[in-house]
Amino acid sequence: MSERDPHKQLAGALGRIPSGLFVVTVRHGDAETGMLASWVQQCSFEPPQITLAVRSGRDILDWLVDGAVFTLNILDDSQTDMIVHFGRGFALGEPAFEGLEIEHPDGGPAVLSEALAYLRCRVAGRMTASDHELFLGRVLAGRLLGEGSPMVHVRKSGFHY
Repeated sequence: MSERDPHKQLAGALGRIPSGLFVVTVRHGDAETGMLASWVQQCSFEPPQITLAVRSGRDILDWLVDGAVFTLNILDDSQTDMIVHFGRGFALGEPAFEGLEIEHPDGGPAVLSEALAYLRCRVAGRMTASDHELFLGRVLAGRLLGEGSPMVHVRKSGFHY
């Protein structure tokens, strides 16, 4: 990386902000879908809340309306198969969970049985953040499903996934 190229230096610095890797699931009637997410952060204790950033134009945005319930599945650091599966993206109505073991606690959005943990959240706010939509999710419930370490992702460039 050239020390003289400020754009490359900025891209490298932004990319070193670590993030987790998660699978967000949503139900809409009998239909359900999931997507890979990396920009998630806890943002308050009382009440517990998280932020979630979703790229503008993603189909799943149609279902993440105010008050909608979603599940944040926290991936274990060994679950690279989930990155491959959900990384390609799914159109609404396309089967997103074929070949995966899932549960629907309380009839809510899918919980990946292999996940390290999950949080059930309700959309409590939304704002446009340039090329992403930023959601505030009020945590309703959660559970630790296994032991292990969460998956952490560090990008080489802060200008793309």
